[in-house]
Amino acid sequence: MTEEDEEVTEHKRDFLEDLPGIGPVTARKLKELGFRTIESLAMATAREVESAGIGEKKALKVIGVARSSINVSFIRADELLKRRQDVLRLTTGSKVLDQLLGGGLETQTISEFYGQYGSGKSQICHQLCVNVQLPTEQGGLDGAALYVDTENTFRTERIVQMSRHLGLEPEQTAKNIIYAEAYTSDHQMFLLDNADEVVKENNVKLIVVDSLTSHFRSEYIGREMLAPRQQKLNKHMHKLIRLARAFNTVAVVTNQVMSKPDVFFGDGVYPIGGHVVAHTSHTRTYLRRASRGPVRIARLVSSPYLPEGEEIFKVTENGIEDVSEDDKVKRRGR
Repeated sequence: MTEEDEEVTEHKRDFLEDLPGIGPVTARKLKELGFRTIESLAMATAREVESAGIGEKKALKVIGVARSSINVSFIRADELLKRRQDVLRLTTGSKVLDQLLGGGLETQTISEFYGQYGSGKSQICHQLCVNVQLPTEQGGLDGAALYVDTENTFRTERIVQMSRHLGLEPEQTAKNIIYAEAYTSDHQMFLLDNADEVVKENNVKLIVVDSLTSHFRSEYIGREMLAPRQQKLNKHMHKLIRLARAFNTVAVVTNQVMSKPDVFFGDGVYPIGGHVVAHTSHTRTYLRRASRGPVRIARLVSSPYLPEGEEIFKVTENGIEDVSEDDKVKRRGR
């Protein structure tokens, strides 16, 4: 064992090469596997790190030093409460929707929006990409957005409309959205696996995957493919939550739905992804149309601490907005 391996220090480090036991060659191999920052390495498992040609003992040691560098260890609950003060919230653009979600979308968690086609999922994602660039006093996070598009639904023209309404410069707003289209489920996973440096270097405060399950659903067909699909989805979601926690970002996924024809009460709609997505999404919101008009209904289905509830909002040319009292009266009159 070299002196470099023996040296374990607690000071703050910025690069993988700063960690004891990691030289240029090992750092390059780790980066090829997607571990491009100390934060991502701290969230890794020994088996993942071993893929870089590092033995189990050394892998555990390197991960331990990375975790010490960013203070990942046991803490008391009162200290956890203090750390919760670091959690930020991003406005959706609708006051009532923000209230339903406890004040907006939290950083360090995954927020899922699911619903049928045209329910407003992608519209919310576009709006969040604009809102995240607002100053904190206006409900933003003063940051950039990372957008993984799996259904070719992202439109810069929509960003221009929304940004103009908020008084933002459209070209600069578009520059602060880092976009990638995912062509397969493997490509989708690859994009997130290699996103650490992009997130860190560009002050990304919002990560969007729209939609989470589209490729998985089309590529893994039949009951015999269910297990491998769920395993890959699980890995993908855990990578997303690692990014959200390591960089204090908001993570948003949209999800497709299926219908249960044998359901006699309710609308019989449920999200794709089964228990894997249900357990890894911290907040799940079901979106549906209220009518042919712009009004949408948002129902908070699950949250670690918020009660179930329902609110209405509307999608207009300006973006996501609250429903006016006149609109509410018209809706009640139908």
